[in-house]
Amino acid sequence: MRSRPTGFLLATFAGAVLALGGTSASAAPGSGDAATAPAVKASASGDFGTADACYTWSGTLREGSSGEAVRQLQIRVSGYPGTGNQLAIDGAYGPATKAAVQRFQAAYGLGADGIAGPQTFNKIYQLQKNDCTPANFTYAELNRCNSDWSGGKVSAATARANALVTMWKLQALRHALGDRPVTVNGGFRSVSCNSAVGGAANSRHMYGHAADLGAGSQGFCALAQAARNHGFTEILGPGYPGHNDHTHVAGGSGRFWSAPSCGI
Repeated sequence: MRSRPTGFLLATFAGAVLALGGTSASAAPGSGDAATAPAVKASASGDFGTADACYTWSGTLREGSSGEAVRQLQIRVSGYPGTGNQLAIDGAYGPATKAAVQRFQAAYGLGADGIAGPQTFNKIYQLQKNDCTPANFTYAELNRCNSDWSGGKVSAATARANALVTMWKLQALRHALGDRPVTVNGGFRSVSCNSAVGGAANSRHMYGHAADLGAGSQGFCALAQAARNHGFTEILGPGYPGHNDHTHVAGGSGRFWSAPSCGI
């Protein structure tokens, strides 16, 4: 993303944190988290140069780091938790975050050491847009219900933040399937929108955790099978009642996968 004047960047950073439903956390001594320091962006050479319009990391993060910079990283690597797992977005760089960073690095041909430095951040900068969404997904396609994310089972800010994590998981899924387009037919629903389409009373759509996917060029089963590796704890597809015409993927607590026609 292109650089912006300092004043704009500070405003953008503050807005991004609010949009994600989080607050800035100061770094623990020696953590490498400099979320509250003036931001600079790592150049391809490994030096730190101009700032990124969405969010900029200004130091190396590794196991033991903590704070807002770690939380922002976790959002971007949330699609790489390992088969059947889901990465906690908690600002603590533990073994699970290290492993997710390693998988992200390996997926993009980087040195997979689990340490987030200039090369890792540069790849993220290439993938994220100025509003912090990943390159191939938008807030609009994750919310065809209303314009303000209100009326769900959580606050509007939380629903929008959950949808952002969902998008980064979808970006990982898309990359794993050869970077072919993934069609999103729907995402967040208010309680009234969910009722109107006959959604389940406890649908994860009302939390911003879910997306319904069209077959695209991959097919429903390929999407359902690959989703197991990218942080989706709920996968419903062909063979499950009401899901022969789409693949439903979602995060959230618990795990329930059922797409019998796909061997799941």
